[in-house]
Amino acid sequence: MFQRSTSFSVLPLIPLGTIHALSFAPGPVPSALLPYLQLLSFAAFIFYMLKAPRTRTALWGAWLFGTTQFSVGLYWFFISMHKYGGLAAPLAGAAVFLFAAFMAMYYVFAVALSRFFIRRSRDIGWKEQLAVAAVWASAWTLFEWIRGTFLTGFPWLNIAYGHVDGMFAGWASVAGAYGLSWVVAYTACALALFALNTSKVAPKSHNFPLGIAFALAVLGIVLHSVTWSRPHGEPFFVRLAQGNVDQGIKFDSQYMNDGVELYQKLAALPAKSANSQPSLIVLPETVVPLFQHQWQPQFWQQWIDIAAQQNATLLLGAPLYAQKGEQAIYTNSAFTITADSHPAAIQQLQMQQRYDKHHLVPFGEFVPLGFRWFVDAMAIPLGDFNRGSTRQANFAIGSEYIGPDICYEDVFGEEIIQSVRDHPELGSGATVLVNISNLGWFGDSWALRQHLQIARLRSIETARPMLRATNTGMTASISSTGELQAVLPPHTVGVLDVEIQGMTGQTIYVLVGNGPVIIGSLVLLLMAFRLRSRAQ
Repeated sequence: MFQRSTSFSVLPLIPLGTIHALSFAPGPVPSALLPYLQLLSFAAFIFYMLKAPRTRTALWGAWLFGTTQFSVGLYWFFISMHKYGGLAAPLAGAAVFLFAAFMAMYYVFAVALSRFFIRRSRDIGWKEQLAVAAVWASAWTLFEWIRGTFLTGFPWLNIAYGHVDGMFAGWASVAGAYGLSWVVAYTACALALFALNTSKVAPKSHNFPLGIAFALAVLGIVLHSVTWSRPHGEPFFVRLAQGNVDQGIKFDSQYMNDGVELYQKLAALPAKSANSQPSLIVLPETVVPLFQHQWQPQFWQQWIDIAAQQNATLLLGAPLYAQKGEQAIYTNSAFTITADSHPAAIQQLQMQQRYDKHHLVPFGEFVPLGFRWFVDAMAIPLGDFNRGSTRQANFAIGSEYIGPDICYEDVFGEEIIQSVRDHPELGSGATVLVNISNLGWFGDSWALRQHLQIARLRSIETARPMLRATNTGMTASISSTGELQAVLPPHTVGVLDVEIQGMTGQTIYVLVGNGPVIIGSLVLLLMAFRLRSRAQ
């Protein structure tokens, strides 16, 4: 399949990586075009990987493509490190590049594994094409999963997120983001093989894999139309608050109270009508920026009074502190306040309902071994937080069960499904998912829209509505099918009062998780290895 060529160049993979980076969230590309942009640019990348005359050349090209994609797609890291962290621009830029270069190595390994299993031959009939597409999809999916797991994982810019509005989205309900990645990678490879067959590189042959890709697309549309969940309880109103408190002053003692008071005013706003009175008011991550014991009792009484005035439950984020013997325990947490809450109980961590963040952010909430020097170079208020349990009790609000998660925890679908499952000791699975975030560190960047796209896929995977309350955006309501119901413009002050219907029932992905996709990919690669061994 791989032919020697004196004219082959990997340089086109640099602009191709840039184009591919545009496909993970709308702007400047419209949502409806994202699936096609991702599929075509990724197919072009695979075409180059299959056409490369030498494996060394292909790996170099894969690294260029990946480094460019992650540098462009994650440029917003520069904002947090330079603007808010005080890191010099050259150092912040270098840090983004080095991180992108490291992430690109997963692409290099996936391409290396694919080319190892693909037999070098000019004969690429339909059987071999089918094997090539299956091997490529399996190798790619396996390393996407490793990237999302190794060293706490970073699955951002998974190719699945380009297809939230596409014909393949329904596969997420069955096999999650990684299963959707497999389908997309297979289809892209089938397109690349079709292009390869019509080029001068290989003789024309029947492209059976492309027919299977078409069937996968049709099945994806069918799966997306399946009703995986059913209504639970009566619809209810929820208020989502967005204060747009500038990150540069959020933790500044001189302005800290101003930010908190703004959120209190937003929570206390009257409902638009008597019929739309919210029973749940959700405020963002660390809306209270100091530990609970550092505030006077009257501070917490103000929140309790708002809950009583609104006849609602408040769900808000705050860092919490506890002392166990000689050990100090710090958590990034969410908890509820009602009219029955007591200030002293909150100060003493005797909340009615509490969730401690489980998946902590490297450098933001814990310092990886050997990187203290890097953290010390920045002025971001960092700390070593303690982890909560993967599965914690959901918040009971009336007849509904709220599954909270904080910040980028909703990037990990395999963890979100834990809250949707019933637990023998911790109670019922979530009927509504709630994410509270503070992406103020990243300015008005792609990070906000990329995160919203990720949250939408979580709704498709779990068949649960997702509510998002953020400091600067994107504050939104997402239906149980992943549709965007309402959203506040980013970097504005306001509230979003939305009617929500809790849902119950489980998708196939909630039941089985990532296991079948990962095991299936390994089995296909093992089969390819055996066929390769017999051919030699």
